[in-house]
Amino acid sequence: MKLGPFALPNRLFVAPMAGVTDRPFRQLCRRLGAGYAVSEMISSRPDLWHTAKTTRRADHEGEPGPIAVQIAGTEPTLMADAARHNMDLGAQIIDINMGCPAKKVCNKWAGSALMQDPVLALRIVDAVVQACAPHGVPVTLKMRTGWSQEHRNAVELARQAQSAGVQMITVHGRSREQGYSGEAEYDTIAEVKAAVVVPVVANGDIDSPEKARAVLAATGADALMVGRAAQGRPWIFREIDYFLETGKHLAPPRVAEVKQWTLDHLQDHYQLYGEFLGVRSARKHIGWYVRYLPGGEEFRRKMNLIENCASQVAAVAGYFDRLNGLMDRIGEGWGCPLTGHEEERREMTV
Repeated sequence: MKLGPFALPNRLFVAPMAGVTDRPFRQLCRRLGAGYAVSEMISSRPDLWHTAKTTRRADHEGEPGPIAVQIAGTEPTLMADAARHNMDLGAQIIDINMGCPAKKVCNKWAGSALMQDPVLALRIVDAVVQACAPHGVPVTLKMRTGWSQEHRNAVELARQAQSAGVQMITVHGRSREQGYSGEAEYDTIAEVKAAVVVPVVANGDIDSPEKARAVLAATGADALMVGRAAQGRPWIFREIDYFLETGKHLAPPRVAEVKQWTLDHLQDHYQLYGEFLGVRSARKHIGWYVRYLPGGEEFRRKMNLIENCASQVAAVAGYFDRLNGLMDRIGEGWGCPLTGHEEERREMTV
């Protein structure tokens, strides 16, 4: 698959998720089979560009290209300036956020709230495209099916965005009104795909190799974007890739492999955030890694009391070492989520 001047290794993308898809997580997902990853959302407000949070979000040190940065805002001029600012910091692709359903974003008329005002939405698209065009930087757009079930305007907005110069469109199969509740629908994504010639990416509820294949068949999409299903399971990308290529399931990862991936992730995480923030912000990732594993919930409760990185690493390593004595592979006979082996799960010492 091509996006502007870039040839992507496959059609499996990591969704931009605030507080999740920082550089360490993106790099791990790329290492484990994702062909493309988009940064966390960065505000178009200049007064926020030099805060510690935004500086970390804009940190691409050592990240393999293409480097894609998502920006969010409501003012065309500020969005164009944000595109230029992030290009100066190394962005090679700029993604416009019109998909975030969070109240704190939509209350300011950013994110998916922009779908209520297609005139403003297109002014933003045009301003960002004009800012990026002189540098040969592609602009992409992520959106939802519409503001509500009754007002789904993704198809028309996609047509207009394509005419304005957007080179790829990602559609999450829910309205803003749905948030993340209910089930994603794929008919609207299929309609968008039929309406435009630029690549279309399907997003929403893709949580298994079989679901990935079904969504591709239902939508005709050029690529898939995986978000929440990769939390604690970044190897889902290689599982999907293998299944789409062969029709067979890749063997589940060994416990020793997951231990090493987790420890590598933690070290990168601490390096970016430092001791105080690192140990605290890593807790959610560790919780996701162990949530369906034997003794995982009890371990998570104890781990959340740890206050330093060295002790956190030791606790995680010890947990996986004990788990390795119980099972060889993650998911081998346990499922994801777990549906059996409750007795063994209860008996595992954490």
